[in-house]
Amino acid sequence: MENTKNTWKIDESHSNVTFKVKHMMISTVSGEFEKFEGSLEAAKENFEDAQFEFSLEVASITTKNKDRDTHLKSDDFFNAEKFPKLKFKSTSFDGDTLKGDLTIRDVTKPVSLEVEYNGTAVDPYGQTKAGFEFKGEINRKDFNLTWNGVTEAGNIVVSDKVRMIVDAQFIKQ
Repeated sequence: MENTKNTWKIDESHSNVTFKVKHMMISTVSGEFEKFEGSLEAAKENFEDAQFEFSLEVASITTKNKDRDTHLKSDDFFNAEKFPKLKFKSTSFDGDTLKGDLTIRDVTKPVSLEVEYNGTAVDPYGQTKAGFEFKGEINRKDFNLTWNGVTEAGNIVVSDKVRMIVDAQFIKQ
């Protein structure tokens, strides 16, 4: 008998998509994407056969600084007008590591994310929910996010390394 795959949709109100990047190599700036979609399909209850898909709306980026956010949406970085979404589609998941293809701008590269499965629970309304934390790191220059500046002291303004953290709660459909 073939296992039936269950579809789960991300619960935006109980999920966060955040990133951290070094600024001038002395501090860390955090940001997030406020609008995103995601789903997973899995037949196994432990999700080890799960296939994940995410997309983030570039225009929803926020770092709590309007000028910086406008710069990030410009062609120096994401070019939100021409490339409105960042996309991820998994290629494998073993319970601890999620591998997949990340598309930023017009570049698609394989990435690997650490995964912590936080469990499954039924909420007071009878909905079954599953929680995950995904963590990983990319080099922004791999995705043509190449803008940079140098301070008077010679420090790089924005690190090449970007850390990503996704706290996701999915609702079984």
